[in-house]
Amino acid sequence: MGGMNRKPYPSDLNDQEWAILEPLLPPAKAGGRPRSVNLRESLNGIFYRQRSGCAWDMLPHDLPPAKTVYDYFNQVVKRWDVGTDQWHLRGTHPPSRRA
Repeated sequence: MGGMNRKPYPSDLNDQEWAILEPLLPPAKAGGRPRSVNLRESLNGIFYRQRSGCAWDMLPHDLPPAKTVYDYFNQVVKRWDVGTDQWHLRGTHPPSRRA
């Protein structure tokens, strides 16, 4: 699934979902260094956290770092013009307001 080197979580994006969401993600910053983060894995981290209800700093170690996932979550919320109280994707629950 997407070249992951880990056992998938039930909250992971499947290939069809990834194909829909990938074009909607923030582009890499112009003029900056190349992006080193796997965006699909960052979204998997967001969905893991939303489905499990865990704190950001309790994301599993085989997902991107919590700060990275949290930063992408904030970018996606702004880019898709949804508030954190409207984050109801794929049967997930809205996130808490703490980082």
